[in-house]
Amino acid sequence: MADRSNGEMTQNLLFICTQNKFRSPTAENVFSAFEGLECDSAGLAVDAAVSLSPEQIEWADIIFVMEKTHRNKLTKKFRKYLNGKRVIVLGIPDEFEYMDDDLVKLLHAKVPQFLR
Repeated sequence: MADRSNGEMTQNLLFICTQNKFRSPTAENVFSAFEGLECDSAGLAVDAAVSLSPEQIEWADIIFVMEKTHRNKLTKKFRKYLNGKRVIVLGIPDEFEYMDDDLVKLLHAKVPQFLR
């Protein structure tokens, strides 16, 4: 967690999906508006809009993946960077467009319980 100049701690959230086109960028956009949160997103596919990097994992306090398959791929490909990292499976299927109202509602229902 990064220390802010006013003494508050910032929580760094990383959202991961497959292509980094719809679900994870939506989550990044939604939660970037929250006070005390820094957000980033990436995809696990080779051709993702933003491919996940070890630096993003190291930066993150909490990693949110959309599906169990993402957690499995993340663990397989980035195991050495995940030591001590909290990885949360949100269980959000790949059936939404970017900033879809139903996706935003799902994110609001699932993510805040894991935040400080």
